Amino acid sequence: MTKPALTLYLAAPRGFCAGVDRAIKIVEMAIEKWGAPVYVRHEIVHNKFVVDSLRDKGAIFVEELEDCPDDRPVIFSAHGVPKSVPAAATLRQMVYVDATCPLVSKVHIEAQRHAASGLQMIMIGHKGHPETVGTMGQLPDGEVLLVETVDDVATVEVRNPEQLAFVTQTTLSVDDTKDIVAALHTRFPAIIGPHKEDICYATTNRQLAVKAVAPKSDALLVVGAPNSSNSRRLVEVGAKAGCKYSQLVQRAENIDWRALDGIRSIAITAGASAPELLVNEVIDAFRSRYDVTVEVVETAIEDIEFKVPRVLRQPA
Repeated sequence: MTKPALTLYLAAPRGFCAGVDRAIKIVEMAIEKWGAPVYVRHEIVHNKFVVDSLRDKGAIFVEELEDCPDDRPVIFSAHGVPKSVPAAATLRQMVYVDATCPLVSKVHIEAQRHAASGLQMIMIGHKGHPETVGTMGQLPDGEVLLVETVDDVATVEVRNPEQLAFVTQTTLSVDDTKDIVAALHTRFPAIIGPHKEDICYATTNRQLAVKAVAPKSDALLVVGAPNSSNSRRLVEVGAKAGCKYSQLVQRAENIDWRALDGIRSIAITAGASAPELLVNEVIDAFRSRYDVTVEVVETAIEDIEFKVPRVLRQPA
């Protein structure tokens, strides 16, 4: 039986970013240096496949520092942690390695610098997301106010409208954030923003690539985890860019083939914490059902690399 023809638009850039790559390397190098087990506070990155493979190598994932013994190394996830976490680890004389993405650390430093100048902070982010919790936890309670939507801006209660600055979570929708920033400037004309956009290069690039492929595709699949903020934003960006069927899939086995019945083109991308292996798995699944022509749509070239902490580059 002849397979139906399908054009598969492969978005680029997609998948792992420099911060995720670095965080995974940190766990692997820590196990190599200190042996198993190495504890990791929170999922190192939001991807089940990555977490499971690191667990197989000897990582133990826990939610809180209290769940770690004093005598084993602990790694803090790429999303960042409140200041209280490394302080508690130091108090317990634990060996710890901070795998916070350097672009998230940049936001932490920004918030601290503004607070030192007497400014109250507003953070644009998602409530409960580890990155938001980590950034807000850089300063005392009440010093960082969270807004999630344009509507939140209208009701947020500040100490002094003349003494404000804002930061954003690095994995948000570029377009949605622009609207929230505009609302902040309208309500608080004196508010100070970041010198350079807080939304990271990888988030921005992956969203731009989706905007390039979504309008010409019958469907868009984003390979990523349900708890991955940047992956979920890619689904939203695809829908807003005109793709009628925009869905998140963790693996090829999660594809809803009935929903894709009759399509002639599909776009595929992956969130910043999804390995290329899973993208290839999805492409292979389409090849088994369709006569696939792959067209790579590249909107940016990424060559950024972050060094791992010095402690892991030194012999044990």
